[in-house]
Parts: sequence; C-alpha cells; structure tokens
Amino acid sequence: MSIKAPNYKTIAVLPAYNAEKTLEKTLADIDQNWIDKIILVDDASTDKTVEIAKNCGIETFKHEKNLGYGGNQKTCYKKALERGADIVIMIHPDHQYDPTYIPQIVLPIIRGQADAVFGSRMMVKGWAREGGMPGWKYWANIFLTKIENLILRLHLTEYHSGFRAYRKEILQTIPFNLNSNDFVFDTEIIIQIKIHKFRIMEIPITTRYFKDASSVGLKKSVVYGLSILNRLIKYILSKIKIRKELRFRLKT
Repeated sequence: MSIKAPNYKTIAVLPAYNAEKTLEKTLADIDQNWIDKIILVDDASTDKTVEIAKNCGIETFKHEKNLGYGGNQKTCYKKALERGADIVIMIHPDHQYDPTYIPQIVLPIIRGQADAVFGSRMMVKGWAREGGMPGWKYWANIFLTKIENLILRLHLTEYHSGFRAYRKEILQTIPFNLNSNDFVFDTEIIIQIKIHKFRIMEIPITTRYFKDASSVGLKKSVVYGLSILNRLIKYILSKIKIRKELRFRLKT
C-alpha cells in the first residue's frame, strides 16, 4: 500500500561526507512508499560517495570544497525547496540513524500535529546507551539539553539529533542561510523555529554507534558545546534588544 500523502511531496536529503561504506545500507532502509525523491549533497568527499550515489540513481550534488555540516544542510534544503518539497526529511547517510523510522517522523506533519519532528535518542531511557553512545557524550547531551530547554522554554528530550523532518513553511520562513556552517547549525535552527512559533514534536528512535558511522570526537564536542552556549547568549541578548542578531530576529 502506498502511504504517500496525495497533497504532499516528501523529499529526503542526505548530507554526505565520506559515506561510501554506509550509503547503500542507508538507501536500502528508506521505504520508497513514503518518499517521493532522494537528494544527496556531498561535501567534497575523498572517497566514492558521489559515484555510488549516482549509480544508485540518486540526484547528487557535490561541493567543490568542504563547507561543513551546516553548509551541507543549507544546500540540501535549498535543493529540496527548489524541487517543490512540502516535507523535507534529513537522513544521515552514515547509517547511524535508522531510516525505517521515516513513517513515524513524517506522519505528525501530514496530520497537522507538528511543523517539525525530531527523532530523539534520549526519549526512551536506555536506548542511546544500548545503541553504543559513549557515556561522556550521553551525559553532555543531557546537560546541554537542560540548559537549552531552560533558556528557550521548550521541553525537548534532545537538541542534537541528526534525524529530522521539516514542513516547507519552516524552511521558507527562517533565515537558515545565516546560520553557521558547522555543527551548531542544528541548534540555531531550533532557536529560529522557537522564535517563529512553529511547533516541534519528538519521536523516540534507536541509533547505532559503530566504526564506519561518523562521530564527533571529544575535542570537537567541547567546541560544539561552547558554540551552543554562545548562541544561547546571543539569543538572549537579541531577545532583550541589547544586541541585534539577524538570524534570531522575526521577519518584518
């Protein structure tokens, strides 16, 4: 039975970097009944990611130089909107996040229950650790999420998931192009969703940590955590009108 919503075009975007070992596994787990199109954006990989994607019949774009995780997402969302997407699902091609959760992540948007849906590794106690998440990363996730919830007055179980679905109106409204090209892009987009009063829902997901899955090391994670705190401070300063931050302002 086809589950595609008749009035929605759903596009899956894959921000890729050196994903030759896991790309085909990821694509095999994507249920085509739920997806109208798949787009892969390669961030100047040094392996055969682009060749494999093209051989699989995936529309593929390649950055001539590495722009970073946030820079890759910017291209992903622009290409999806240009192709008429009503719903955009971000799926990491490293197979860490399970694409079989696509029905759960897209249905709340189709039903009008949410504008954005995030897959949370932290929603069910124990799942993240059972999937192999390192202890230091697990506790850092909890700590940062508590701070982010306190400042943004949200009630999310996780801010750092790479498995997300957005209604097109979010991407057409928020100035995501002003965001960082680095990993903190994911937090900036949540702040923008909050500012523009879009609705966020979470679904519980399992995850996999293994050798070929991309993972941010301790040093980069510390930089990432400090970047999150920096953006939260900028959000506060912008909110109380001490400092203008264009990315954290409502469109007028």
